[in-house]
Amino acid sequence: MNTQQKLLTFNLFLLTFVLGTSEFVIVGLLDEVSTSLGIALSKAGALVSAFALSFAIGTPVMTAICSRFSKYPLMLSLIGVFIAGNVFTALSESYALLLLSRMVTAVVTGVLIALAMTVAGSTIPAEKRGKVISIIFAGFTIASVVGVPLGTAIGQWGGWQMAFWFTSVLGVISLIASSATIPKGLKGSQSTLQKQIGLVTHSRIVIAFFIPALSIAATYTVYTYLTPLLQNVLAVPARYLSLVFMLYGVVSVFSTLLGGKIATANGMGRLRYVFLIQAAILASLYVTSHWIFAAFISISFIALVVYAMNSTIQLYFLDLADRHFPSAKELASSLAPVSVNVGIAMGSALGGFVTTSMELIDVSWVGAIPALGAALLTFISYRLDQRGMAKREAEQATCCV
Repeated sequence: MNTQQKLLTFNLFLLTFVLGTSEFVIVGLLDEVSTSLGIALSKAGALVSAFALSFAIGTPVMTAICSRFSKYPLMLSLIGVFIAGNVFTALSESYALLLLSRMVTAVVTGVLIALAMTVAGSTIPAEKRGKVISIIFAGFTIASVVGVPLGTAIGQWGGWQMAFWFTSVLGVISLIASSATIPKGLKGSQSTLQKQIGLVTHSRIVIAFFIPALSIAATYTVYTYLTPLLQNVLAVPARYLSLVFMLYGVVSVFSTLLGGKIATANGMGRLRYVFLIQAAILASLYVTSHWIFAAFISISFIALVVYAMNSTIQLYFLDLADRHFPSAKELASSLAPVSVNVGIAMGSALGGFVTTSMELIDVSWVGAIPALGAALLTFISYRLDQRGMAKREAEQATCCV
């Protein structure tokens, strides 16, 4: 890659870091939000679900609408809206306003992620595309390592609103960097509504969509309520929470690296077994919660597998779009993060159900159930790929004869 492409890659990494910090920092501040607004912990947790659902519903719709516009002014405008959304979150003094500002921020976040993937795919050499996509995804991982623990510490020190003033400042930095590195000549694409609908309703896309959704739902059944788990089950003092989240994020960096290796060859074939391992790890927390050291090992392994699918799934969506709906690739690039946020909504809702009707620690074995579903769908998708490949090879052999 040349210097301009390297700078663009770094900026897109920075953008996803900022977006990830804004999205996930509230997980570490649920107790503060609950106390400040005088609401139940499960209602505070619903903010995570609302963000994810808004992301999931709004992103494909807005991506389809915005795909016709030039990328440079569009991305800068959306980053400006993102900054405004974080400012309104910081100024929120009621649950309703907080909920609304998070929903608006969620939709903008989703479209920006899709645009980042599209810009990378349009400007980066094909042989470097997989590596660059993994770097862009790594922005979310680094957000867990640095942004979320730092934002959590800031929120615990100066109030949860201060954490969103912090993400607003990060947004301004990203806006400046984007204005200098995003190519100005990238035009919009003219894909028909019929093709957009055809993509999202295609059976292979639907199956692929729910693979990351179920895997992330498995993790977020536990992760959404990790703070009360640490405090109420493992008796970790509040002053150490940001450190635990940082350690979780550090381990998840290796998850991103693992995901890059999985994607290099037969990624879908390998993911079949990764999700089975994920289910076993989540269920293990139910047993290890009686010993804090063992519980931290289980939590570390949860972090290790959480992003292992990212690069494979993103490339898989693009590959399916290439085969069936090449003019709808921009929408296809949004499906992986949309699926992830559907999973976040599912997982946080499932965790909320468990915390209100069962014991808190039961989120561990309940979370293992969606992971088994992800494994099953991956087996199905992989088998369909193998059959399709065999059919194409047979047709080619017949033509040659």
